[in-house]
Amino acid sequence: MKKFMNEPENFINETLEGLLSAHPNKLRSVREDNKALVRADAPIENKVAIVTGGGAGHLPLFLGYIGKGMVDGASVGEVFTASSAQQMLDTTKAVESGKGVLYIYGNYSGDVMNFDMAAEMAEEDGIRVETVIGKDDIASMPIEQKEDRRGVAGIFYLYKLAAAKAEQGANLEELKEFTEKVNNQVKTIGVALSPCVLPNVGKPAFTIEENSMEIGMGIHGEPGIEKGSLQTADEIASNLIEKILQDYGNEKVENVSVLINGLGSTPLEELYIVYRKVSLILKDKGIDICKAHVGQYATSLEMTGLSISLLNTNEEIRSLLELPFSTPFHEQSSL
Repeated sequence: MKKFMNEPENFINETLEGLLSAHPNKLRSVREDNKALVRADAPIENKVAIVTGGGAGHLPLFLGYIGKGMVDGASVGEVFTASSAQQMLDTTKAVESGKGVLYIYGNYSGDVMNFDMAAEMAEEDGIRVETVIGKDDIASMPIEQKEDRRGVAGIFYLYKLAAAKAEQGANLEELKEFTEKVNNQVKTIGVALSPCVLPNVGKPAFTIEENSMEIGMGIHGEPGIEKGSLQTADEIASNLIEKILQDYGNEKVENVSVLINGLGSTPLEELYIVYRKVSLILKDKGIDICKAHVGQYATSLEMTGLSISLLNTNEEIRSLLELPFSTPFHEQSSL
């Protein structure tokens, strides 16, 4: 194992200390262990607060989306481990301003259990909470069981659009309804070429043979749906896009936003090669791209691989996608 770290047990603590030190104008901690982070200017008056959270090892997911035009706070667990209900509750209390709180997080059992507990405790304290669970990973379950799908990189769109809608003054109920509609229009599938190494384990979490790949592998190393020989970038793009478009079924898909996400070690050059082919495929099918995102959005430590997400848009979604945001990892101006 070769990693830039000190003692493995301090991996997350020192990561959080570094983030807080590097971005004091964007982030602040509300717990001594730094496992609950919020916007530096939280709470924001007259706005529904948005809270997320989950295990570390996926930066910029989850805490990396704290900031103006994005989420208000995030609870942080150890690597690939759900944060605690108390950490989530502390985050909730620090960002709530009287308009209620919307929880947005990925569909993993530990997160669901602990966020549900935090919501119950928050409501006992008089804080209204609603929940939207990201379920964009089409490889994790067939369409007939889409409610059981995992949440992966496509959760970026839930954050972006829910936050923009909240800043326009939507109340908690309106925000939940809108975000659920967005949730149903986001679809993601990934491919992995090499494993990651958990700091406290010191060896690869799984194996992928040389010159092989696995389609549909999850961001924690969950098994994929296809194993085979390594394909070219164009072949991979075509394969993944075909699966996503098939999953939309009979829905009308005319204008989309595209997110090409690197899983940790994939160079940007390679992500843009894949985006090139995706754009050509969609153009050939008469599908317009309103906005593209290419980069690291939901990683798995140093896993080599990528995922493709499509968001089926409408006029309102396209308008909200253009609004500015500012986080430690990504910024979008109003230009």
